[in-house]
Order: sequence, then C-alpha cells, then structure tokens
Amino acid sequence: MRFEGLNVAEFFSNIKDTLSKVTNAISGNSDREPPQAANDNKLNSPESEAEFYTGIREERSEYVVSEDGAPLEELEYLDSEYLDSQYLEPEYARYPIVKRDWEGLKRLIAWLEIEHQVTSLQTKGKELLRPGLSLRGTKSPQKFDSSEFRENSESQNTQLQINTALQENSAPQENTKKRISRRPRFWISLGVASIGGGALIYGLWILYTLDKGLPDVNDLSAFNRDGTLTIKAADNTILLQSGPATREKLKLQEIPERLVKAFIAIEDRRFYKHHGVDYQGIVRSIVSNLIERDLVQGGSTITQQLARVVFLNQERSIRRKVREALLAQKIERELSKDQVLERYLNLVYLGSDAYGVADAAWVFFSKTVDKLTLAEMATLAGLPPAPSEYSPLVNPDMAKKRRNLVLQQMQEAKVITEAEAKDAMAEPMAVKPSAPKRFKVVAPYFASYIRKELPRYVSQDALESGGLTVETTVDLRWQKIAEQVVKNAIEVDGRSQGFEQAALVSMDTKTGEVKALVGGGNFKDSQFNRATQALRQPGSTFKGLVYAAAIGAGFSPYDGYEDEPIIIDGYQPNNYGKKFSGWRSMSDALTRSVNVVAVKVLMDVGFEPAIKLAHDMGIKSKLSPIYSLALGSSEVNLLELTNAYGTLASQGNFIEAHGITRVINQRGDVIYQANFKPKRVLDKDSAAITTWMLEGVVQDGTGGPAALNDRAVAGKTGTSENVRDLWFIGYIPQVVTGIWLGNDDNYPTWGTSGTAAYNWRDFMSQAVKGMPVEKFPKLPKLEGRKGSIKAKPVQPHKIIRGMIVNEDGAIVPYNPNPQPKYYPPQEPAYQEPAYQEPAYQEPAYQEPRY
Repeated sequence: MRFEGLNVAEFFSNIKDTLSKVTNAISGNSDREPPQAANDNKLNSPESEAEFYTGIREERSEYVVSEDGAPLEELEYLDSEYLDSQYLEPEYARYPIVKRDWEGLKRLIAWLEIEHQVTSLQTKGKELLRPGLSLRGTKSPQKFDSSEFRENSESQNTQLQINTALQENSAPQENTKKRISRRPRFWISLGVASIGGGALIYGLWILYTLDKGLPDVNDLSAFNRDGTLTIKAADNTILLQSGPATREKLKLQEIPERLVKAFIAIEDRRFYKHHGVDYQGIVRSIVSNLIERDLVQGGSTITQQLARVVFLNQERSIRRKVREALLAQKIERELSKDQVLERYLNLVYLGSDAYGVADAAWVFFSKTVDKLTLAEMATLAGLPPAPSEYSPLVNPDMAKKRRNLVLQQMQEAKVITEAEAKDAMAEPMAVKPSAPKRFKVVAPYFASYIRKELPRYVSQDALESGGLTVETTVDLRWQKIAEQVVKNAIEVDGRSQGFEQAALVSMDTKTGEVKALVGGGNFKDSQFNRATQALRQPGSTFKGLVYAAAIGAGFSPYDGYEDEPIIIDGYQPNNYGKKFSGWRSMSDALTRSVNVVAVKVLMDVGFEPAIKLAHDMGIKSKLSPIYSLALGSSEVNLLELTNAYGTLASQGNFIEAHGITRVINQRGDVIYQANFKPKRVLDKDSAAITTWMLEGVVQDGTGGPAALNDRAVAGKTGTSENVRDLWFIGYIPQVVTGIWLGNDDNYPTWGTSGTAAYNWRDFMSQAVKGMPVEKFPKLPKLEGRKGSIKAKPVQPHKIIRGMIVNEDGAIVPYNPNPQPKYYPPQEPAYQEPAYQEPAYQEPAYQEPRY
C-alpha cells in the first residue's frame, strides 16, 4: 500500500532494521536479544557510534520532509514492531513522520456542508487517541530528546550512563501497547473510510448530476404520449386524436370522490403523507406481496407513476428508478397534491386504448364517470398494475378478484363500510364496451389536409417521436356550413346536373388562413381530398389571372379586341355555342367570358409574364406555355386557385394558404410557429382594376348567382371542356372562397358554372353573416398609368382569320348562320318481343267459411 509516494511496508521494514542496529550497538548480544537477531551476521558485527548515528540520520532522511528549525506541531512518533517486546524500550524506536497538507479535504468538507459532523468526530478521536494513553488506558513512556542523545554520545562516560539507563528501563513492560494510530488496523480502517467516503462523494455527485438533468414539471397538462397526434381547431376543439392519447380530460372536481379514493387506497395509501417517495410503503408492499405470493400492492407512489408516464419509460434499471424518485420529489415540490392526482387520473393507462378514468369509464361501461357504481369504480382502480391481465373485457375472473381486493383496501382505509364492500363484491362483473371517444374525426377532410401539410413544417424525427399537438386555423362554424353546402350540392343539384362530388375552400384574405375546407361528400366512402389532391382544368376561372397580368403590364380595361373566328398556329379558340360577337373591350370580354379575346390578351402579354404572375399569386402546379392556357387547359387544384384569387382580394399581396398556426411537442415546447408575411406580387392599382373587372362578372355576367345582398362580390365562373368541371372562385375584401363540382372519373356533367356560383352564395351568405362590410378599392386613374410587369408578346407563326376547323378537321370559312343538318327520318327496325313464360304461383289457401 502506498500513500502519496510512501511505501508503508518498506517504511516499517526499515524501522525494524534500524531498531536491530540500536539494540546491538547498546548492549551487544545480550541475553535479552531476540533469537532471530542473535543469528543475524549484520547485527553481530561491531559498529561505531558515529556509524550508528549516521545510519539513524540516513534512515530518517527518507521520510522527513523538512529539517527546518521550526517545531513540528503535534509531533508524532512511530513505534517499532518490537515495541511491546521485553528487549527494547519504545523511546529509541520513534521517528517523526511526514506532516501532510489537508487543505483539499477541508475544502471538500466545506463544499459538502458537513463541517459540524466532521468537527464532532475529530473531537471524539482526539479524546480517544491523545498522547499519554495506551489502548488499555496506561500511560506511555515520555518522549525522548534525540538531540540530547547525540550530545552525550561524544564521551565514553556519558555512553555508559545511557547504556545503564537503557538497561534499567528495558525491563518488560507488559502493559505498554501500541497507540491506535500506529497499529496496522488503523491504516486498514483509514483505507476503508477513504474508499467509503469516495463512494459517498461519487454517489452525491451522481445524484447532483441527475437532479440537474431533470425536466421541467410545471406544464404537465401539455403532455402527450409518444406516437400520438392531436389536431385542434382555432377554438381549441379537438378535431382528431390518433395513437395512445387521452380523449377526455377532467378536472379533479369532476371526478367522483370515491373513485379518487379507490385509486389512493390500492395504489398509494399514504399519498397525503409522503413527499413523492414512500419508503414505508415500499417495505409494506414487499412484505404484503411476499405474504400473499402475488402482486397485491405496488411500491411506487402515484407521483412516481406520474413521473414514469410523463418523463420516463418502462426500462428496468437502477438509474431509471433513481430518476423516477427524484422526479417524483420535484413534482411534489412544484405541484399540489390535487394537481398531481388530476394529472395522474387523466393520464394513467387502463387498457383497451383507454387513457385516464373518463376514457376507461366509457370504454368498459359506456358511462361517464359520475354514473359509475362503487363496483365499477373499484374495477377501474384495480387496472393500473396490469391493464391487460385485469381487464374485465379480457379476463373477467381476474378482474373480479382484483376488484374485490380494491374494495377490501377501501374498507380498511375506512373509505367505505363493511356492508358497502360486501354489496359491491356481490355484484357480477358486468361490462358494456364502447369504442374510445373521438375515434370519429371532426372535419375529416380538413384534418387529412393538415396531416399532409405537417411534414413541411416539422422534422421527420419529431414526426416519428410523436406526441404532437397541432393548432390549426379552421373555424368550426364555417366548416359545418361548408360541409352542409357540399352535401346539399351533391344530393340536390348533382342528381339533376350529373355530378357526384363537390369541394369547397374558404380563406382569410388578410392572413392566408384556411377557415373551411371540404374535399368531398363523404369521407368514410372516399378519403380522396378533391380540394387539395384533385388536379382539374380550371376553365374560364383562369382568365382572371391572365387579365391581371395584362392590367399589370399597363393594359387598360377599355382596350378593344375583336371576337372573331381565328386559327393561330393550328389552334382555334371557340366561344360557347361557336358564336362570335365582334369588337369588345377587355372588361366586357371578361364579363361575358369570351374565349377568343382571352387568347388574344394572353398573346399580347406573353406566356412568360402570365405564368410567372400566376405562380407568384399562389399557383403551384405546372402551367404549360400554350394558347389554350388562357382558357384553363393546365390542371390546378381548388386550394391553389382560391389562394391566387385571394391575392387579388388582398390588393396584390400574396400570403400562402395555410392551415397550421403552431405545433407543440409532448413536453409543451413550441417547435413550429406560423409567421407568414404578405409579399407584393402585383401593384396595388393593377389589383384594384382587376377586382373592378371581376365585380362586373357578378353584377352583369356569368357570376350573377353569387351576388350577395349586403356587399359587393368579385369573382369568376369556369367550365372546362365538355362541361366536366364547374367552378366559381369569388371574394369580398375579407374572405375568398372557391367551389368545384364534377365527377372523379371526368365524366361530363350537364350543368353550368352558375350552379357553382349559387352554392358559393349559399355558403358565403351564412359564413359572413354579421361580418363588417368592407368596400373594394376605387377604380384608380387609368390615363397615363404605367404597368409593373413587362409584356413579352407571343409571335405566332401563322394566323388564319375568318376560318374555322369543322368536325372533319378541315379548315372552312366561318358561316355565322349555318343551316341545321337534315337527317331523314328512319323507321325503326322491327324487333319481336322476347317471350317469357310467367312463373307459376300457387294460389294462397283460404279456409272455407261456414
């Protein structure tokens, strides 16, 4: 063993050799020499006094740190292992040892704040080990002055006197014992104490580290388990909960008192007496479980169970148990007992996808907690240790046994009387299972849109970890109105006009928040979201974006274009009914939805500026640079087209459509916060002129059915080729709404876009009821106005005017008054009806009358 470079075994060995030399130098081979020394050649050789003292000094120099003149405080001596023998007195075997610097230990004691305890131990130790006392309480020999010994050694007479004195004092002293601090067991004890102290300090350091690493326990109410997803409406109503989530949370005051006491009686009887960890309860549970040879009581307190549910896992390790205990104590320091109980009873897993007592009451008994009987309360209270094993749905016999044990514990805790316990035990284990609440999703199409949008804002790791709460923009009142309008459109108008589906999107024009979104008639029958996933040709609704680009390029709404038969590079735009009306202004052409003028306007603006503005306004789908783009040949979805019209409503400022405002993880941390800023994509005057033109569509054109009684509306109808899609996108200054009608298989309808405008009005008249009326901006001055977009006109290779392409594909002159084709009547071919022998039917028996 070594202590700061000092080999203790070697130290005592050297002392032994030195003492042997002293013995021989003083008395030679006397009768009192030990047998071993007599046979030692080295000890038998004569040695001068000078050599003796030189040897002493050399031996001492190996262990003494300094030889300065300052007196050593509390000078200590080491006795030889022959100290107790009858051959040598102890005075001549003492050597001063190294005085150690204990400043580091003193600082450690001060840091641990245990000075009082250490001081007390030191006082007792000094009383026990003070000089002058042996182990048996006898006085030890007085200290020997080595300097005086060296002075007297110069003369032979003095040497003889000393030898005489040594011989007289070398008689056996049987009562003299080693001082405790010089015995080997002292060093062993010191080593054990050092190891123990080090282990204690290390343990304290581990506890300190674990305590510092504990999470914040203040916001347990925001906790969600791993793998869960909760989507909330703007008013905090839960739309969807997936995974292991608590569907219904209650205040403690809403939970029956007996149900609360049932959990306390079986899980943590001393709940109100401990501070998170119940050491007495741990011992009691061990003894009870050993006696019963079954798990009748748990050692973890309710607070420890809450800490495990929220912050830890089911890992079986000492580290987890220590963290659990520390967390439980921290929870109890920062939360009241009632708060702990409330959170525990809302989060504890009770089996069959039921989390919390409210969910469990519904899942097992189809009741709310206030309707539970005493026996049913005891059944729920018995579930936490093993929800599957004690489930009344899985193992009724075990559940009944466990229930009765809970009732017994409640009786012993004087929560119920003996009679009440017997009556409850006599009840059969009756269950009435129901599916957990909120498995039916509110606003399912909107919720599906949110789930698909979530990966845009949250990392994959966060999604995989789960426990997320997503706060959204949906207004449930608007959402319900939208769902009803879509349902009516399909069931009423769809039957008469040949469409089976509808979709609706409504947004706040100032924030881009989606307030309502319906993607079909029945989510259960079809989860395909036609508002966000269906790409359809927008038809004439795309004209609003083409005209916006033209106005932005400096065109005037009064600029004239001729509506005429024309073939441009082989492409012929046709109007509805193949009629042409001559010269029209841009504004009038938009009101009447004239196709030929829209194509000519697109040619003058250019494909590139028109496509760029459409993308800047919110269109994300690919747009093809072809002439038919002006008539909506490139497919888009309802949400992005509505977003683009919202840019016009917000006076040229684009704000991306979004449905998520905030995402919170399971610890209550905000990991995403919406922060959409408006972006200017069209100058304010151009947006105002375009809106003024679109107002005319509703006032005097195809969008008439969308007009509201109390405020102005701007918008555009649209019908795709062969009337496969019916559209209307319209807005007021605060809200933009889009509606689509059609069939999933692209089968043509026989309706009109006016039907979409009518359903738009049905929704908006209810949704904006009571909303303040705002006016659109006034038409700005047109003279001398310069645009903000640079036009890049298209240069066609070939234009043919006055000609059309007939049904055979031939180019022929346009005939404004074509004669209807004559088809001579044909007599239908005779078809003999198929003979079908009637099925024999035996006449019913009637009992004769008498």
